[in-house]
Amino acid sequence: MYYYIKGIYAQKGDNYIVVDAGGIGYMIYTSSESLSKVGEIGSNITVYTYLYVREGVMDIYGFLTIEEKNMFLNLIGVSGVGPKAALSILSVTTPASFAVAVITKDVKTITKAQGVGPKAAQRIILELTDKMNNSDLCIPEDTEVTEMLSDNKSEAISALMVLGYSSMDAHSAVKNIDNSLDVEEIIKKALLKLMK
Repeated sequence: MYYYIKGIYAQKGDNYIVVDAGGIGYMIYTSSESLSKVGEIGSNITVYTYLYVREGVMDIYGFLTIEEKNMFLNLIGVSGVGPKAALSILSVTTPASFAVAVITKDVKTITKAQGVGPKAAQRIILELTDKMNNSDLCIPEDTEVTEMLSDNKSEAISALMVLGYSSMDAHSAVKNIDNSLDVEEIIKKALLKLMK
């Protein structure tokens, strides 16, 4: 319902911020990553939001980057993973390191999150990997993009797709990045391009 809320950063709690938009204070649950980067109280901010509605509950979850929001949406799309568990995972890993954990089947990184056990982590990896494999994995017919990709670039493309980017956008974002960088660095640089 709400794609983002833009307003004045008015208050901060342990796991939420309050944004004053048009005289209404929106309580928005967020990750420790977003909390650490939110800036000074009184500053103008944009928070990418998701409205979670179930019986007797109407909570807003929000993040400072679209990548964090996409990661959150992917996580709550996994069976048995609710918003609180998704927020817990977002609080112990960045979108780039989470995507690497999924494509490398790194259960240990995901289980660092409070309340997320090995079975839940394995389910997250399985479902998000399946989702990526069922996506459009074709490489765009662009001579620059179809150059021989390094293993690291191929992994980075898969990781970007875990974060919700299309195959074409992912290929385009990594094509001019140095092959010698590790996967997480390639993803970070690609995310910066995709945010522009």
